[in-house]
Amino acid sequence: MSATTQTHLPAGPGAAAAGLLRAVRPRQWTKNVLVLAAPFAAGELLDAATAARLAVAFVAFSLAASGIYLVNDAKDVEADRAHPTKRNRPIAAGVVPVNLALTAAALLLTGALTLAALARWELAALLGTYVAIQLAYCLWLKHQPVIDICCVASGFLLRAIAGGVATGIPLSQWFLLVAGFGSLFMVTGKRYAERMLAERTDTAFRRSLDAYSASYLRFVWALSATVLITTYSMWAFEIREAEHSPIWPLVSIAPFVMAVLRYAMDVDRGQAGEPDEVVLGDRMLQALAVCWAGTLAVVVYG
Repeated sequence: MSATTQTHLPAGPGAAAAGLLRAVRPRQWTKNVLVLAAPFAAGELLDAATAARLAVAFVAFSLAASGIYLVNDAKDVEADRAHPTKRNRPIAAGVVPVNLALTAAALLLTGALTLAALARWELAALLGTYVAIQLAYCLWLKHQPVIDICCVASGFLLRAIAGGVATGIPLSQWFLLVAGFGSLFMVTGKRYAERMLAERTDTAFRRSLDAYSASYLRFVWALSATVLITTYSMWAFEIREAEHSPIWPLVSIAPFVMAVLRYAMDVDRGQAGEPDEVVLGDRMLQALAVCWAGTLAVVVYG
């Protein structure tokens, strides 16, 4: 019996539980640190009440995202088995039964919405919007070109908005544009890497990729990067005026731009996967992120 066939045999309860833990992708909970962005920029991150509300938002989005991952993997089980790396996911490999995955997803999504509602109804409404968009993506919209990347990008944007909603902090229009086009930049880069992988392996593992050419994805990627850098610069000028700090907000533009260019270099190699994997795998990118956060911290906390 081949190794591939063995991975699709029914697993015992222990293996299924371990597989379910992997299937909810706890490593990707790092995306939810985006809820800290608005309170950090507003100088409210160290406030105890704000920190408690952000913890609720982080946990709620983590539970919801894990539920969505389970629905997505259960829906795409056959397509994932044709993918060179996704075939090792617990549901695609047969370690976690589809019915178990869907039951766990329902529990996680219910728990996430309940937790958010106990915190603030506005947060529950925002999280409900996130869940509705992502479920529509899993069930249908992922096969609609352009709409699919907008759906994924909206997940990052809604996380950034959640920080302000959970804490009652007003959100700058420039902040929203930075979050929106930053999300589009990362998601388009991921699609570009998938397009390159599909061409190298001659495998069609995502239907919507057939509608995208590499040149189109690079166009959207470059456009979003341009708007991202421009709107961040405008946000930095806004912070300078609000905080009466003439130097540090402008200094923060340099590490921010370098980080965008470094991320773009990783994507251009056609090997970039999830945004969190790119960041966690590039030490220089992490150093630039620390420098950028440090310059902003001097402004809002110094």
